[in-house]
Amino acid sequence: MSSAPLLDVRDLHKHFPVGEKGLFGAHKQLLKAVNGVSFSLERGQCLGLVGESGCGKSTVARAVVGLHPATSGSIRFDGNELVGLSTRGWLPYRRKIQMIFQDPYASLDPRQTVSSILTEPSKIHGLSKPRERKLHAMQLLEAVGLNPRHINRYPHEFSGGQRQRIGIARALALEPELLICDEPVSALDVSIQAQIINLMGELKERFNLSYLFIAHDLAVVRHICDSVAVMYLGRVVEQASRDEIFNDPRHPYTKSLLSAVPVPDPELERARERIVLEGDVPSPLDPPPGCSFAPRCPWRHEVPDDRCNREIPELVERDGRKRSCFLPLAH
Repeated sequence: MSSAPLLDVRDLHKHFPVGEKGLFGAHKQLLKAVNGVSFSLERGQCLGLVGESGCGKSTVARAVVGLHPATSGSIRFDGNELVGLSTRGWLPYRRKIQMIFQDPYASLDPRQTVSSILTEPSKIHGLSKPRERKLHAMQLLEAVGLNPRHINRYPHEFSGGQRQRIGIARALALEPELLICDEPVSALDVSIQAQIINLMGELKERFNLSYLFIAHDLAVVRHICDSVAVMYLGRVVEQASRDEIFNDPRHPYTKSLLSAVPVPDPELERARERIVLEGDVPSPLDPPPGCSFAPRCPWRHEVPDDRCNREIPELVERDGRKRSCFLPLAH
């Protein structure tokens, strides 16, 4: 088995043209949704990708699965380059990389029965005979905790949590190695969220899956993920193991994110330090020069020569963890 990461993303960019075209046919503005993202995911692990809304998490997910072709950079899956592949070249990876979408109401075709939804992937890839597909679909329903006898029902006959279970079953239909989970529980009630997260943990062990888990709820990330990558304005600013991120954050933005998470103990909540950031998140249409977090960083004045506003810090690995910051580790 290869020792390389299952998923290795390097300097990924995804820019969207905005507005009218200029004199020579080029768009006057580019929305830099993803602007140099790098991270890696080991086989059998769950990597959480976190950050504020609009930081580019979902765009990264769609680029990895091939829904948004990358503008530039590298996405290597099991050592094979995915960027630049043709539609035919993507076919073998469609089976190995699947996606669980955020909205269980919009991600299922209301005109199809559950049977049709779960057998369609195998039919497209020509993997089995019709009778075998139906049996496999019933097994998938049972695996995600639904009654196989309900296979001929339509999505509107299920609750939101049940629909998301169907979405998970569909993602498992082709026996993938990697699941891209784009905020899979954010649209569900809190009690249902716990059930779905526990189910995903069980499926990960049962089917030897790897997860790229996109989320903004840090409590969910802490429960299911093995490592965490923190994004800010289209870049990864820190990546480390789950315990290192939550117990010893090294980047100022990571510290501010964690300081905003409420603590259930009133005395600890009153005593702990809160980091209140200045200003708003800059626009991806016009990102600031240098470090994208510098305009809001409480410690930027401690870096000499105004370096934070002039240079973009690289994502550097040290002691098994990665950080993109000019500040000394004491911060």
